[in-house]
Amino acid sequence: MNKKNNGMVKNTLYYVLVLLAMVMVVYFIFGNGNQQTPTIEYSTFTEQLKDGKVKQFTVQPANGVYRIVGEYNEEQTVSNDNSLSVLGNTQASSTRFSTIILPNDSTLSEVTSLASAQGVKTTIEEESNSGIWLSLLVSFLPLVIIIFFFYMMMSQQGGGGGGGGRVMNFGKSKAKEADKKANRVRFSDVAGAEEEKQELVEVVEFLKDPRRFVELGARIPAGVLLEGPPGTGKTLLAKAVAGEAGVPFYSISGSDFVEMFVGVGASRVRDLFETAKKNAPAIIFIDEIDAVGRQRGAGMGGGHDEREQTLNQLLVEMDGFDGNEGVIVIAATNRSDVLDPALLRPGRFDRQILVGRPDVKGREAILRVHARNKPLSDDVDLKVVAQQTPGFAGADLENVLNEAALVAARRNKKKSMLQISMKQKTA
Repeated sequence: MNKKNNGMVKNTLYYVLVLLAMVMVVYFIFGNGNQQTPTIEYSTFTEQLKDGKVKQFTVQPANGVYRIVGEYNEEQTVSNDNSLSVLGNTQASSTRFSTIILPNDSTLSEVTSLASAQGVKTTIEEESNSGIWLSLLVSFLPLVIIIFFFYMMMSQQGGGGGGGGRVMNFGKSKAKEADKKANRVRFSDVAGAEEEKQELVEVVEFLKDPRRFVELGARIPAGVLLEGPPGTGKTLLAKAVAGEAGVPFYSISGSDFVEMFVGVGASRVRDLFETAKKNAPAIIFIDEIDAVGRQRGAGMGGGHDEREQTLNQLLVEMDGFDGNEGVIVIAATNRSDVLDPALLRPGRFDRQILVGRPDVKGREAILRVHARNKPLSDDVDLKVVAQQTPGFAGADLENVLNEAALVAARRNKKKSMLQISMKQKTA
């Protein structure tokens, strides 16, 4: 609702400023509502007044001068000295005219004496308040428009996407808190990684009932590093932990910390851990941590490199002087060999879990998990399929089942023909 209201306010303000700008343009072009009144010089006015061509006129103060607007006895062809004339005409035929005189006694006395001598009706009016407001509008509207468009540009700029991607919020973390209702992944959905699950079950149990561990003097690992080949289920394990733990779960990619501006990554790390500590106990999941956790000293910028500053801040937050009570960090990587040794030491990532490729029993369990919502042909034996897929990771096996479903749909079948798909895979 707040975002919707802010959007309505912005749109309303935008249209109001556009309308005011149009009013200002019309005022400049046509001149205060007297677009049909040519402007003449004062000398021309006095000559026409002496010659008896003027029928009547009105004198009115306007912005420090006197504006005279009058009417001729007959239509006159006059030179239009209005410099804002957009049509470019210097001659105009009109029964009306306007001119400007300076506010001094000699000029006013000359005009009144000529008017009385020729019997011309003269009217004196007081200064109009609308002219003052219009002058203020013309003076300040350009500044207001510039400030408004600058604000719009600032609000639209982003720092690479994410939750708080605005110019003034570069230092804010882009971590997203997992929706407990939307995340339905549980440990039962993770197959072929029983030992890895058991390591993470302890983390979940500690978050749910920490007293059982504290009574024995045990300290839960401050960090858990999931390492292994691509597609083995590291991110899926983290999603299962988020679904089982029932505590705030913040996920972010390692590349989201690093920006072209020095100090932004370190600021985002501080903001992320401050948010997690406020909602402790909590879990932080950093995917592809090798993007920010590479060994220091290898960068072109030395110790002042932006990535290394981000890593230094991450090391301090995980196990620094203030400690990191109630926040558990889970990270995933394919390249644990390039990580900084200070990041891998006990106290930071106490536990390193190798998520390897599943064996034949694990492959069969993974196939059964992914085959839950897929009708299979009666002659499909998942055990045989598992035996025919050595070296396949969890993502590969899921893709095999998906390809089988696509083949069945292409051939207008009602059930997946996994055996045919496997023959095509191994051919």
